[in-house]
Amino acid sequence: MLLFAALLLVQTAPADQATACKAADASLPTALTGWTAPGDELTPDKAVSLDTVDAVALKGLPAGAKPGKAATIAFRITTAGTYGIALDQPGWIDVLPGATGGTALTSVAHGHGPECSTIKKIVRFKLDPGAYRLYVTGLAQPKAKVMLVVGE
Repeated sequence: MLLFAALLLVQTAPADQATACKAADASLPTALTGWTAPGDELTPDKAVSLDTVDAVALKGLPAGAKPGKAATIAFRITTAGTYGIALDQPGWIDVLPGATGGTALTSVAHGHGPECSTIKKIVRFKLDPGAYRLYVTGLAQPKAKVMLVVGE
């Protein structure tokens, strides 16, 4: 009897998980609600879809950039703080100070997006006011969706 109950539990678990995630991105936390709003600039309130190219075609790649497809976008910070970069696929995320070139900043935290979301990765950086450039490398898709996330 105990074996039957254990088998029944194992068989129903995947169905329960699939049911819970039928509406991807439906229950995002406040800091991530912009993920479903398309935008043209890297900001906290909208996600940007970037075309990817072969990484060797991008100029100014930071040391440690990964092979594969890559994308880049410039952005500006007006208030110092900890900011995250959300990405919709596995990949490497680098933030460089200034509009071009430089050394990649050290991240202060990294993790996955929330359950039932299309956010695969969030890497956080301490940023001061100024201009920055984001590089995402080691990608496999023809487009990359990214968003700036405010706060921890």
